[in-house]
Amino acid sequence: MPPSTFAEKILGAPAGSIVFRPPDLVLTHDNTASILGTFRRMGGRRVWDPSRCVVALDHNAPPTTVGLSNDYEAIAKFVREQGIARFHRAGEGISHQLMIHHAQPGMLIAGSDSHTSTAGAFNALAVGIDRTEAAGLWFKGESWWRVPESLKISLRGRLPPGVSAKDLALWIIGRIGSAGATYLSVEFHGDVAGLSLDDRMVLCNLAAEMGAKNAVFPCDAVLRAAVPGSSPGIWADPAARYAAELTVELGDLFPVAACPHTVDNVRAVAEIAGVKVRQALIGTCTNGRLEDLRAAAAALRGRQVHPDVQMLVIPASREVYVQAAREGLVLTFLEAGAQVLSASCGPCPGTGQGIPADGWTVISTANRNFRGRMGNPNASIYLASPATVAASAVAGEIVTADAPGSGPARRGGPWRYPYRVPQSATSEIPPGEDRLLGNVWNYSDVDNLSTDHMFAGSEVYRVKSSEPALVVPHLFRGLDPSFAARVAPSQVILAGLNLGAGSSRDHPAVGLAHAGVKAVICKSAARIFFRSAINQGLAVIICPEAVAAYRPGDPVEVAWEQGRITVGASPFAIPALPEKLQAILRAGGLMKLYQRAG
Repeated sequence: MPPSTFAEKILGAPAGSIVFRPPDLVLTHDNTASILGTFRRMGGRRVWDPSRCVVALDHNAPPTTVGLSNDYEAIAKFVREQGIARFHRAGEGISHQLMIHHAQPGMLIAGSDSHTSTAGAFNALAVGIDRTEAAGLWFKGESWWRVPESLKISLRGRLPPGVSAKDLALWIIGRIGSAGATYLSVEFHGDVAGLSLDDRMVLCNLAAEMGAKNAVFPCDAVLRAAVPGSSPGIWADPAARYAAELTVELGDLFPVAACPHTVDNVRAVAEIAGVKVRQALIGTCTNGRLEDLRAAAAALRGRQVHPDVQMLVIPASREVYVQAAREGLVLTFLEAGAQVLSASCGPCPGTGQGIPADGWTVISTANRNFRGRMGNPNASIYLASPATVAASAVAGEIVTADAPGSGPARRGGPWRYPYRVPQSATSEIPPGEDRLLGNVWNYSDVDNLSTDHMFAGSEVYRVKSSEPALVVPHLFRGLDPSFAARVAPSQVILAGLNLGAGSSRDHPAVGLAHAGVKAVICKSAARIFFRSAINQGLAVIICPEAVAAYRPGDPVEVAWEQGRITVGASPFAIPALPEKLQAILRAGGLMKLYQRAG
């Protein structure tokens, strides 16, 4: 092969190729219960290779309903029957944090969660997939992988005191946008030696929020010291070719935050100082590690959480929790008035403890701030570093934390974030506004239509995607309340940019396919949603010219097998999918294809 990127080396083919190969590990979490239902419907009895399966119960630990408790018990029974040794019970921690015990340099890892990319910190190609595909991997042990083009991010210098990896990640997202790395493999180069393993996990985690397929760091002395016994690893050739390159001067950075309701709506913390907050969250798979808890404790030590603020601290794993207790961090949190919860995802996806009330403003170390992300569409979420969140919890308003140990928080400052990504956040269609004309649902003016808008995260563990008929009544509630009652076979949906951003949940694609939607035509699509739709037998066609050409009332005809769609009287050519992917669409989805194959 010519000089190759990391992804090209792992997958053994040039960018743009489609390859078929088994992953080294398949990660699933609470959604294992739904995956198990799909696996059984495929005809599965024994998983393809139990030694490659990692199962962690993390999103609702401990479970918050009888249904979830029963799911957890069913998962534990399945794990015992299948002989899956890599199993983590509720309370052991968040799956992405626990990958420190499983991931190795050079691995190909597939996980039924969009933040599987976190394991790129271990020099692995770690990618998110949907639940149906996870079931398919259990069943067959192989899947299709598009070799991604790559984005090279070169880091120069060192982060200033008081500036964290979270600030760096948000800085990058604010600069390139939430779709700026769609389907790209993000490689971090340059002065990475000053970034700890915890820092690297933050950056790889948040790569999902810029649309990336994965993100990765080299296997260097930092990784080998943090994870003894790591294999030599793989890295890009010096002469590798990249789709894009970005250089970040670390010394120029300062504390930033993502403002409601998109993660790329980034501002300097100084610009938004004074915004009143009612809830502060330290934790999640992004920032629940030991270094994060230390930074938060430093901002809280000797101070009290504001009486109007509910502060939650959630360690990313039991190991982190134990070490935080040994260092006295837990006592610091409790004495300051914070609540320390069991190691889990908590309220981040809108299913665990700590759902905000109507009208609350939340400042959080999580990774997403879509409207409704934490379970309440009437709350507003800001994303920031642990130090900023903790300092703001004390002040009762957003403030900038000084470097740890150097003094109290500051309100205001000289900084202004220099980049502005055009914002086009989704919002609910006004009552009485009808977006269905003929067989076309026209959402062509809606960008960033996330999986949360298409199927609320608060319903994910109550309504399983393995039961498609139960999914349909919940479709698009966050956008168009009339949609679910009127969606019908042979309809077409038009959408704007970055369709399906956010979570890897396959409920939207499952529901739309079950309802008989013929195709979704959009200006661009998030990678996991595009992949999920194909696996459900739903054609997602990326053709911005066709979307722009549509006029209300135009008929829309789709002939994806012939490589053509027609809007009004105008035909548009579309690229043909590889034959194996066309076979999935023709069969009506991956599950039906496997059912027919026996």
